[in-house]
This record gives sequence, C-alpha cells and structure tokens, in this order.
Amino acid sequence: MNAFKRDKKEEEDGGGNPFQNLEKTTVLQEARTFNDTPVNPRKCAHILTKILYLLNQGEQLGTMEATEAFFAMTKLFQSRDVVLRRLVYLGIKELSSLAEDVIIVTSSLTKDMTGKEDLYRAAAIRALCTITDSGMLAAIERYMKQAIVDRSPAVSSAALVSSLHLTSVSGDVARRWANEAQEALNSNNVMVQYHALGVLYQARKADKHAVIKLVAKLMRTSPKSPYAACMLIRMACKLLDEVDEGEELLGFIECCLRHKSEMVVYEAAHALVNLGRSGPREISPAISVLQLFCGSQKPALRFAAVRTLNKVAMTHPAAVTACNLDLENLITDSNRSIATLAITTLLKTGAESSVDRLMKQIATFVSEISDEFKVVVVQAIRALCQKFPRKHAVLMNFLSAMLRDEGGLEYKAAIADTIIAVMEVNAEAKEAGLAHLCEFIEDCEHISLAVRILHLLGQEGPTSKQPSRYIRFIYNRVILESASVRAAAVTALARFAAACPPLLPNVLVLLSRCQLDSDDEVRDRAAYYCAILQQQNDPTVLPLVQPPQLSVPSLERALRNYMQSQMDEPFDISQIPSAQTIEEPAQVEVHTAVKPQQPRLTREENFMEKLSQVPQLTMIIRDYSLLKSSSVIELTESETEYNVKCIKHTFKDLLILQFDCVNTLSDQLLEDVRVAVEPPEGYAIVCEVPCPRLPYNEPGTTYTVLRYPEDVYASVATIPTTLRFVARDCDPVTGVPDAEQGYNDEYMLEDLEVTLADQVRGNTNRVVDFATWDAATSQGFTKLEETFALGPSVTSLEGAVQSLTGFLGLYAVEGTNRVPAGAAAHNLLLNGNFRNGKHILARARLALSDNQVTMQLCVLCQDPDVAELIISSVG
Repeated sequence: MNAFKRDKKEEEDGGGNPFQNLEKTTVLQEARTFNDTPVNPRKCAHILTKILYLLNQGEQLGTMEATEAFFAMTKLFQSRDVVLRRLVYLGIKELSSLAEDVIIVTSSLTKDMTGKEDLYRAAAIRALCTITDSGMLAAIERYMKQAIVDRSPAVSSAALVSSLHLTSVSGDVARRWANEAQEALNSNNVMVQYHALGVLYQARKADKHAVIKLVAKLMRTSPKSPYAACMLIRMACKLLDEVDEGEELLGFIECCLRHKSEMVVYEAAHALVNLGRSGPREISPAISVLQLFCGSQKPALRFAAVRTLNKVAMTHPAAVTACNLDLENLITDSNRSIATLAITTLLKTGAESSVDRLMKQIATFVSEISDEFKVVVVQAIRALCQKFPRKHAVLMNFLSAMLRDEGGLEYKAAIADTIIAVMEVNAEAKEAGLAHLCEFIEDCEHISLAVRILHLLGQEGPTSKQPSRYIRFIYNRVILESASVRAAAVTALARFAAACPPLLPNVLVLLSRCQLDSDDEVRDRAAYYCAILQQQNDPTVLPLVQPPQLSVPSLERALRNYMQSQMDEPFDISQIPSAQTIEEPAQVEVHTAVKPQQPRLTREENFMEKLSQVPQLTMIIRDYSLLKSSSVIELTESETEYNVKCIKHTFKDLLILQFDCVNTLSDQLLEDVRVAVEPPEGYAIVCEVPCPRLPYNEPGTTYTVLRYPEDVYASVATIPTTLRFVARDCDPVTGVPDAEQGYNDEYMLEDLEVTLADQVRGNTNRVVDFATWDAATSQGFTKLEETFALGPSVTSLEGAVQSLTGFLGLYAVEGTNRVPAGAAAHNLLLNGNFRNGKHILARARLALSDNQVTMQLCVLCQDPDVAELIISSVG
C-alpha cells in the first residue's frame, strides 16, 4: 500500500497539466522501457499514465502502434507493484479494441480474477470482459458466476456490471446468470444490490409479466439500496405506461415520497410529475416535496427541485403557483443555474399583476449571468409576452435594455427574435418593436443580425403610422456599415418608396447617391430600384421591388419546356414552387472568395429528377411540371413479410403512384414486381413500370401512371391496390434461386386515397390582395359560401387551422396562420392553385364556444367546379 503514498515534495509541486505538450511518437518510444529487466514500477507507471492520457484526449493509435504498446505492457505483469498493476488493467481496457491478438493476456487476467488479492480481482474482471468474445465466454462463465456472489462487494459489483456489458457479445448472458444475480440482490452493499437489479431487469425485460412479478416482489420488500429503489421507481413508471391499471404501482411511487433517502424522494417526485396520466391531483404530493427541497441547504437538491418545477410549469402552471414565494427566494441564490431556473419558472407561473415587480427583481440579476443563461431568460420572457399581451410595453422595454448590454450573437439574436415574435402576434406592439430594433442597429456589431432587421424594417415599416421616421435609421446604415448591410439598406429604402408614394422623391435622391458606392452589389441594387421606382403610379412596382422567391431550378425547367411548346398561352409563373431555403441576398459578402453554394432543390424538384431518370416515364412527363408530391403512405404493417409504401406525384392531368417495396423474406426472390391498381370511375391507366428483381432486404420501386378524370368531382376517390409478383425460392445465405421457374403470387395491400389536398398546392408566390375580396366575382371568380360545425376531434382554433390547411392543401397567408393567445374567433385566409392552374382563394371565419369550433367557409375560384368540389369535400 506504500505505493499509493506521495512524497511531500510531490504534493508541494506547482499545479498545471504536466501532460499538456505530449507527443504520441515520443511516448510510444518511451514505452519500450516496459521491456527492461528488472521493471522500474515508478517510471513505467508514469509512461503508462501518459499513454492513457493521450487515448482519453482522442489521440488515434494505429493498429501496429497499439499492438506494440499492448505487448510491451503485458511484460509489466511480472511486477508486484499495486499502482502499476491497476494501470495495466486500464491500459488493457483502452487498447483492447485497437490492438491485435489481445487474447494472449486471458490467462494472466483469469489468474488475477481468481486470486486472493481483492485489489486485483475487480479490475481484472473488468479488463477480461473487454477482450472476451462469444468464443471465450463459455471458458470464463464459471468464474464470472462465482464472482457475482463473491463476499467482496467490489468483486461482485464488477462482475455484475461486466455481465451487463457482455450482453453486446451474447444477448442471453443476463438470463443465464440470473440466479446468481438474484442471490446478489440480497447483499447488504448498496451498489451490489443496485447492479444486481440491473442484471435481473436486463434478463426479464423482454417478458412484461416477469418484470411485473419482479417489481411486485421488490415493492413488498423495499430494497435497502437507494440506488436500487430509484431504479425500481423507473421500472414501475415504465410499467405504468404499458398497463391500463396500475393503482398499486402508483401507490408505491407515492409511498416513496416518504423514503428516508433524499435521492429516492426526488426520484419519486420526478416520476410523478412526468407520468403521462398525471393530472393536478396526482402531482400535488410531488409538488409539495419539491417545494420543501427549494429551501434545502444542499445546492444539488435546490437545483433538482427548481429544474423539475420549471418543466412542470409548462404543463401545469397553476400547480406550481403555490411555490412562487420559495422560487422568489431563489432569485438571489449564489448558484446562477438555480437562480436562472427560478426566474424562468416564475415567468411561466406568475400572474399578470406581478409582471412589473418581477421585471424589477431580475433587472440587476440578468447583468451578472452568462449569455447562455440570458438566452434562457429571454425565451421565458417570450412565452410571457404571448401569455399576457397587454404587458408588451413593460416586457419590450426590458428586452430593449438587454439589447444595450454586452453579449454575443446568439444572445442578441434571441432578443431580436422575441421582439419580432411579439410584433407578429400583437399589432399594438409593432410601433414600439420597430423603434427598439432601429435603436439597436445603430450599434449592432453583428452583420447577419443587422441585415435581418433591415429586411424586417423594409417589410413592416411602410405600413406603420409614421414610415418616414425609419428612413434616417436605414440610410445611416448606407453611410456607416459594411457592404452586406449597405445592400440590405438599399433594398429596404426601395420598399419604402414603392409602398409610400409621398416618400418616393426623397428616397430616389438617397438611392441616386448609393449609385456612387464603392461596392458593385450596392450600386447594382440602387440602379435597379431607381429605374423601377421612376415608373410612377405603376401598380407592378411593388412586386418588382419585392420579387417572389421562386425555386430557380424549377423556373429554369418550366421556361425550357415552355419554349419547346407552341407558346399559345402566356407563361404562368404561379405554377412555379417557392424556394424552400433561400438566404437573404444581402447576407453574402460580395468581396468574399468563397465559392457560392449550389441552390438547394425542393422536395418536388428532387422527385422530378428521379422520375426523369426512369426511361418509361421520361416521354410522359417531359411536357409537365410536378405540382405536388405527397408524404409517405404505409400500405402494409411494418412487421409483415412485404413492406410497401406509396408517394403520390400530382401533375396537371396525371397522377404517378410511386410504390417503394421491400422483401423481408430471406428465402425468397421476387421478380416482375408491380402494384396492381383498380382505377376508379373516370381514371385511366397510362402505363405501369414494374420492378424487375426484388432480393431480400433490398429496396425496389415500381410506378403506376393514372390519368385524372375530366370530371373534377370524380378525382377524389379510393383506389384498391394489390402487390403482384413472381416468387422464386432461394438459399437464405447466398440468395441464389433453387429453381429456374417461379410461381405467380399476390399480396393484398391497404386501399389508397386520392384526396383534395393531393391536387392543390399552396401558393406563396402570388401577391394576394384580400381587400378586393368582394370585387373578385367581377374578375372571373366563382364565390361559394357554407357554414360548418367541425368534428369532435377539433376542440381549439389552433387545431382547426392545422386541420383545415392540411385537408385543403392551401397556404395560410402570413399573419393569419397563427391564432392570438386567448382568442375566441379567428379569420384564416388561404391561397393556392388547383392542378389545372386555376387560382383558389378561401376565407375561413372560425369561432370557438364550449370546445366546439364553428366555421364559415367562403371559397373563390376561377373554376366553378373546383369551388364546388372544395365545399362538398369539407361537408
């Protein structure tokens, strides 16, 4: 044991990391010292520590390097030094996955694990199990069973934990050693009992009834180990999620709230508040316990309690309100993590009348915490703004003060996001929010954030009460900032001029000055906008200044197809899908030498590329553009012998059904695989593209092309489907067929629904003026209106919005897609195109009363049949 002691001189040596500048090559050369005779334990232990340090720092050793170091290390078994021997065990564990022929040390490790020195035995067991494979397992099984029931807790615990690790080598290890683990469960050592319970659960987890029996037995005897008690609570919670009746299990967890161990008490409280079936009544005892922990002298308990209360406040804020006084006392806690969690919890549970007082309390605290904690506070304030919209002035003033503090990009972006979110849901906060953001960009150090705010000012500023007040802030950016910010400022100025004619002459003067800028991007933008804005009183100016963000690859393909056609009709840009991911142009530094990224394809563009590569489909779809692709539809259960999924691709007149198939039978090879469909009335099959071969577990695809019926009413239909193929029996290992001839077979699939949403694409490109709603009938639109009571599954306005947009496939116009907090009525404006190119406008007036949503739906469409189809489909 003297080897564990350190000299006084060593203890007095200065701090720092003595291994900071290690080089792998030098250390591996030093490892040759392991071959010296006699062994120098002190020197070898120091070198071995260096190797372990390098490995744990992520240093990569080659196979040859690791093998040489490993075999040199095995020479150290001749030393009797305790510290060196324990380091050797650690070295074996670390190098076992890198070196070759590590099995050579099996006999030495087996000798140590069965020896009399307990200090060696536990570490030897752990090292031996890391190099054990399925072939060696039988040789050490007897020794491991003996070690599990050993009188030494360290040996028993090491054997139990190693048996859990060995389940990756052989899945039934825990089951074969369950008897010994059951005996170890009666140990007086808390860790042995805990690890034994883990092995028993691993052995029985596949059998729910066996787990229920184990938990019921342990609930009666109550494990002495607090760790085992915590694990038992988790097992009980898992069972509660799986069984319908669990009053006894729930009673056991509540009983654990009175356990003598604080660890078990917290585990029980945490379990109760996280149960899916828990309501205010069930979590009330847990809240009381967590409230007591908030006043504990132990920081760990205070942190655990306030973190759990913070999570509960998201679902049951009223239940946490009783703890508000204790949480306010934690605002001044010396541990900033605890204080931050206490603040965010109070922000979620506080009443509207306490908002002003709470903001004063945390004002001084916020300046003392790190950016990471500040972001958490900002997110909580964002939720508070949505909860109490009338307090937007106080909260936005607080946020603006935080904007003036020092902080990084993530922190400042979180504040800006919160202010923008408040403006979106609360029209009264718009003016104040824009004013705060204008002040912020005066001193903003982050280019990307300044560009984003300028983009927002260009969108929202022209519709404010005094648009001219923002011109100065924007033009200051042209004078003082970098090229990216100047370019964004030019675009924002042009939007003000386009939307506010009184400002046009002054903005043109400013833009003419920008044409002298040193950056070509800024000059080009200014020249472009000046040329457009000088076309006074032209209603097309605004769309040109604010162009729709189209998908460039789709636009290019559509233009190419249009030029190859007769060009009898004008080109319809509304058929082009919007880009899914488009960066703000001004965010790109013009002078950077970085290669520009290729434009990302939309989902429809990716599918169009794949369909174009199928020879049988190329000629059919070359004159069409893909309107929409549906989500993946499962036509079989996941555990069946054949898995079939479908994706519906909608074109103007065609519907392409893409069937992705997987054969899960290893003894069968499928050939000429296709999905036979029975076309409903009005539909016609254009062609079928079968999959030639479908080997085991390899995906294959077959296509069926249908032509939509001329009558749009018949387009919403149900299509029966059957998987048909030629099956050939084959060898499960090689996949080689046993016979030359196969046999025809078929497999019934689920019916496929063709819905209204499959034929409609939400339109984000077209500029929609819903103010001219009443005049739309004179512009060739058919107007139909109907009132509906939505089904019992829709109990909120948010659910009604999601359900309606998903069912109709239309795009919710920005500003109407979100329901204000606490609103009892909402107007939803929808916009899109039918597959024949006809434009659709819809207005849904939603009202909520006693969990019943009533909807007045008005549809405008250039095609009267489509308008009738929409109304009848909803009904």
